[in-house]
Amino acid sequence: MTLPAMLQNRLSVPVVGSPLFIISNPDLVIAQCKAGIVGSFPALNARPAEVLEEWLKKITEELDRYNQENPDAPAAPFAVNQIVHKSNDRLMHDVEMCAKYKVPITITSLGAVEAVNDAMHDAGGIVIHDVINNRFAKKAIEKGADGIIAVATGAGGHAGTLSPIALIQEIREWFDGLLLLGGSIATGDAVLAAQAMGADLAYVGSAFIATKEANADLAYKQGIVDCGADDIIYTNLFTGIHGNYLKPSIINAGMDPDNLPESDPSKMNFGSGGSSKAKAWKDIWGCGQGIGAVKEIPTAGEMVARLKAEYEAARSRLLAS
Repeated sequence: MTLPAMLQNRLSVPVVGSPLFIISNPDLVIAQCKAGIVGSFPALNARPAEVLEEWLKKITEELDRYNQENPDAPAAPFAVNQIVHKSNDRLMHDVEMCAKYKVPITITSLGAVEAVNDAMHDAGGIVIHDVINNRFAKKAIEKGADGIIAVATGAGGHAGTLSPIALIQEIREWFDGLLLLGGSIATGDAVLAAQAMGADLAYVGSAFIATKEANADLAYKQGIVDCGADDIIYTNLFTGIHGNYLKPSIINAGMDPDNLPESDPSKMNFGSGGSSKAKAWKDIWGCGQGIGAVKEIPTAGEMVARLKAEYEAARSRLLAS
């Protein structure tokens, strides 16, 4: 499909940097956008709620200034992630603030609400909704989302269990709009593979945890560098929703990663800016299975440059075969 106008000729590589709870901040978002990928952050990362306007002001002003100085190579647009869950009592405040600053892209999670979509459309933006199966994808489009993020097995944070091949194939049977794929994507080769399967853009998150701009402890960043797919544990203990986490962080918190209890999904709570397990997010480190590709702690710009070089090399190999 043709990308939305706001994305055309704005990306150095077809990637959206996924919103990372606690970790994504204005510095990371700005660096990602200047490097030529969509940078994003969860609205709930800005705490208390009043801080969200400060972040939006900083991001929009810095990117506007950059675009004026680089009219022939403007930055990519940015996105804000909204947790559309009944316990998020900040939701409409955050949506109103994003509408005020005309946030170009909204990423919705854990629910699809028409009022959120309408508000961001009225502000001139688009809405893409993350899903873990075909049924949720259809519901999102029915409620007015402009695009879908298919979150497949191996993704960091709240991941699904479906193969990316199966998930993309089922969605593409009926949907020809904007489609992203997330799940273990940390190389330019994987970005190209996502497109080969039918996605328009790749959704890359965990690799950016180990960047200099990211708001993560150095030990967390080093853990991303040191660990691989075998070090990832899939559990719903920490938020009520199944997600992927680094095994060493679970061990360091005094728990047995091979014998974790099940959590009650009804206990999820995003009230006033975070779940009841907010402290656990600082100690229990989420990430996806693609981290084996991360060998150092670069700047976000350097990470994007690596993805771009790998992507172009992969395309050249295929064209030459």
